[in-house]
Amino acid sequence: MTVARSERLLVLLQVMRRYRQPVSGATLAAETGVSLRTLYRDIASLQAQGALIEGEAGLGYILKPGFMLPPMMFSQEEIEALVLGSRWVAKMADPILAAGAVDALQKIAAVLPVELSEEIDNSTLLVAAPRNREDRSDLAMIRKAIRAEHMLDLAYRDEKGALTERRVWPFALGFFDSVRVMIGWCELRQGFRHFRTDRIVSAVSTGKRYPRRRPALLKEWRRSEGISAPG
Repeated sequence: MTVARSERLLVLLQVMRRYRQPVSGATLAAETGVSLRTLYRDIASLQAQGALIEGEAGLGYILKPGFMLPPMMFSQEEIEALVLGSRWVAKMADPILAAGAVDALQKIAAVLPVELSEEIDNSTLLVAAPRNREDRSDLAMIRKAIRAEHMLDLAYRDEKGALTERRVWPFALGFFDSVRVMIGWCELRQGFRHFRTDRIVSAVSTGKRYPRRRPALLKEWRRSEGISAPG
């Protein structure tokens, strides 16, 4: 398979992922800039590689979730994005998440073709060391609580030094150059609140699920903050 064809198949996959309903071959051919005959050959190639593409000519096609891209199909820009993202996490996140970023990048490099693996080692995209503030809380535990949708009991010190006890429904963590912020619904304040992790004196998981789903809380918070969902 030539590089040009690999890139073309990657584009086709990316286009198909945008559709939740069957889409015609003519539409796919127009969006990927190929002839209908070439489009049919490309779909057959992807199906042979394991892509779960259902449908047929005249009826439309749909890509089912679960297909993993062969390593050769990463573009150079995608490799650079993976390297930069992994390096950022390794510098900015807590030690457990940082180690995960390093391990993930090593696993990716191990299965890449030699020329792409060398791009990882030789990447000139660098991340500066952060101006860290010490976290008293266990970020790994907070991430686990977010995934499990468990309530947290916090002892939190605000910018004026006042200490309060809160029960919070955590649903997101924000990572910035100098601080990290846990976002959650605060039962005490009856609203969304942002808690700097360096001001969390203690955080204890209750082991109990909060009454709403995390995606719903995230969507409502984004709407309240005027933030668009990532595209």
